[in-house]
Amino acid sequence: MVVADLKPPRLCGDERATLLALLQFQRESVVRKVEGLDDDAARRHFVGSDTTLVWLVRHLAHAETLWLQVRFRGDDPDVLDVLAMESGTTLAEAVAAYRETWSRVDQVITQAQLDDLVADDQELGPVNLRWVLTHLLEETARHAGHADILRELLDGSTGR
Repeated sequence: MVVADLKPPRLCGDERATLLALLQFQRESVVRKVEGLDDDAARRHFVGSDTTLVWLVRHLAHAETLWLQVRFRGDDPDVLDVLAMESGTTLAEAVAAYRETWSRVDQVITQAQLDDLVADDQELGPVNLRWVLTHLLEETARHAGHADILRELLDGSTGR
């Protein structure tokens, strides 16, 4: 089955608008890759690691929370407990948590300047919001590619 191959938005916005638009496109690409799957399919292992479609969705929610709320804004690391889903988490629950993460972290992004430094730089060294967003964009795009391959292995679906 071939899914429409959507292209990323083309715009002439400022740096923040461009980063956010491309990050949102990649987020939605991941969610589109898991649409229509049941939980068994979303948990199917094709590689030796624990990488499954449901794991990818959970991981991306965790990564955005870690980078933007904990490392950048300096929130208590207990905020990550929200994403400590059990192995029995359904795909629908994982997608809902991921979408909810977008709202929370987008608020952090809109309330800061791209040159603002991370609050917790002991482990990272000084990096700014621009770097964090660029890193999350590449991380999400990389995992969207993994999701694309896993979905194709599952049922032959291709496209963004």
